[in-house]
Amino acid sequence: MVRIKSPDEIEKMRRAGRVVARTLQELAQAIRPGKTTGEELDRLAERLVREAGGTPSFKGYRGYPKSICLSINEQVVHGIPDGRVLQEGDVASIDLGVKLDGFHGDAAVTVPVGSISAQADRLLKVTRDALMLGIEMARPGGHLNDIGGAVQAYVEKHGYSVVRELVGHGIGRELHEDPQVPNFGKPGTGLRLTSGMTLAIEPMVNEGTHRVTSLPDRWTVVTADGKLSAHFEHTVAICEDGPKVLTEP
Repeated sequence: MVRIKSPDEIEKMRRAGRVVARTLQELAQAIRPGKTTGEELDRLAERLVREAGGTPSFKGYRGYPKSICLSINEQVVHGIPDGRVLQEGDVASIDLGVKLDGFHGDAAVTVPVGSISAQADRLLKVTRDALMLGIEMARPGGHLNDIGGAVQAYVEKHGYSVVRELVGHGIGRELHEDPQVPNFGKPGTGLRLTSGMTLAIEPMVNEGTHRVTSLPDRWTVVTADGKLSAHFEHTVAICEDGPKVLTEP
């Protein structure tokens, strides 16, 4: 069942989303060669979230052990921060959820570690732009697959692929609500979009094949061919005058 949010509930989600955005900004600035992914970044994220009055949405969710997901290079999503040292030229995807006043915000960004290759930089730009195109489709009267169709068309036009096995989702009082939000699909099909829906739209774009596999830790998802992946996400409210991004500073 899709839960329609009132303006007051959307405003509460916006407050949670601002904590997400500010924390992601701090984490992105802290990303640099030589940084360890667990002892420093995850601890920083949890401190910033709790100082803002929120709680990390991911920590303890279905047994997940950390406050952020941090996925490096071929890791698509759900990477567990550990003692790995970031290297010059890596790309690091940071995914963070925050619960504040009973509502969640969820966003992700992929950032360069030092100087990265032109090919990696292009992948990040295409994925970020695909997210914004998907968000533009989140309008009353449209269809759910308008979002994924826009993402897929743009990504594939640039020679990349979108992950099929993992999708975006509704969000609100629960971190994951209906509906699922694929990053692919035929425009004009799927659930009719209405004002008050809140969605986490999150393209996961691979340099090579769209196929993925999971590591033995049962969390980390990696590209099947070992090529790079990028991940960008925003929490979005569908309003009468168009989409509103709730996870901006």
